Amino acid sequence: MQSPPGSLACAASTAENADGISVASRPLLLTRDFGFVWWGQLISQIGDGVSKLALLWFVYAVTGSPLKTSIIGLLQTIPPIILGPIIGVYVDRLPKKVLLITSDVLRAVLIGLIPCLIPVESFTVSVLYLLVLLHAIATAVFGPAMTAAIPAFVPQKQFTAANALLQGTTSLGIIFGPALSGLGIAAYGSQEVLCINAATYLISAACLALVRFQHTVVTSSSTGTRATMLQDLIEGFRYGVVTKPVLLLLTGTAALYSFGTSALTALFPVFARKMLGLGPVEVGYLWSALGIGLLLTSIGLLWVTDRTVKDRMRLIMAASVLSGLALSGLTWTLDPYVAGILMGLIGCGMGAFTPIAWGIIQEMAPSHMIGRVLGLYGTGAMTAAIGGISVFGWITEQQGPETGILGIGLVLMVTALVATRMSRASVEYEGNRS
Repeated sequence: MQSPPGSLACAASTAENADGISVASRPLLLTRDFGFVWWGQLISQIGDGVSKLALLWFVYAVTGSPLKTSIIGLLQTIPPIILGPIIGVYVDRLPKKVLLITSDVLRAVLIGLIPCLIPVESFTVSVLYLLVLLHAIATAVFGPAMTAAIPAFVPQKQFTAANALLQGTTSLGIIFGPALSGLGIAAYGSQEVLCINAATYLISAACLALVRFQHTVVTSSSTGTRATMLQDLIEGFRYGVVTKPVLLLLTGTAALYSFGTSALTALFPVFARKMLGLGPVEVGYLWSALGIGLLLTSIGLLWVTDRTVKDRMRLIMAASVLSGLALSGLTWTLDPYVAGILMGLIGCGMGAFTPIAWGIIQEMAPSHMIGRVLGLYGTGAMTAAIGGISVFGWITEQQGPETGILGIGLVLMVTALVATRMSRASVEYEGNRS
């Protein structure tokens, strides 16, 4: 789930720094504000990578049940489903800096300080489930708030690049986090490994505190009086479904993508342990291979940021096919090295979707409505994710991991077909925009 951050490079494409150099002409990583955000997110994402494997491994080691292990994934997707639209309203209304820093501090406490303070005998699976749920609520606020901040600081042609650079922090977290987690679990245990997250989230909050967030003028199609929560929800829903139906199709594509990929990430330790007989260290390395693929695609997206929506959706189609084929290949090998190569290819395919989808939303939605559109998008995607985790958790437990892997691969193939339809629908949008 990651965590999706925003880029704080400039207030507009013609904005200038105090030194007179156009911010829009500089690489995003060299701008002051974006640099703080990028480094803060890199550190917190490594902490996430460490804790994610520790959470899943703890539950599976205690229960021995793939279905109970998948509950971790379910708890992480419930808040965006139930609270997503409401969170979107508040993301549009409240200062994003306050939302982001508060979310980071809460996450440091929930999956950091509290696990360190709970006695070993009291740290049960039920307690862990509760902490994961509360942590997911804070994360459900952080993601849309950071993504909604991008258009205020990055020129439109760099939206996809900004999303890709910040997805790169997630990729690096996946590369280094699980490997460190596997070593930590083997040496100390799952509970101790979770303590690392407290420091990483607090560092992220400190970096965000140094960022100069630009304030944008909020306009609304409503009357001069402040709209109610219901009015804001209706306005956002109408825009995302009626005014811009292409966004509804994009949400449908994201739902299929999430249906498959969320199940893969939630159940991956089960697949690796049952199919390949690997321990936590080896599972961490395989997960790192997935992160390398994500990182390579994130870097590659820097060169397609100004492509048309149609071209970017075609890239999603090709990437989904690549992931689907590589997943099928996992069922035919027992060699962990071959599995590592296939996981890298899966990561390459998975890395294209989110930066491109967020970039399209940032281009289409007005700045005062991005939070609500992202809330609806997230609700659709996470609803599908919870369904995918449940379905493939049951399939894996009843039919075996090979069947589960093949099913996820098939879902990604269908995602490619829907992305093809989306690329055709985007032609009308491009025509209207021009």
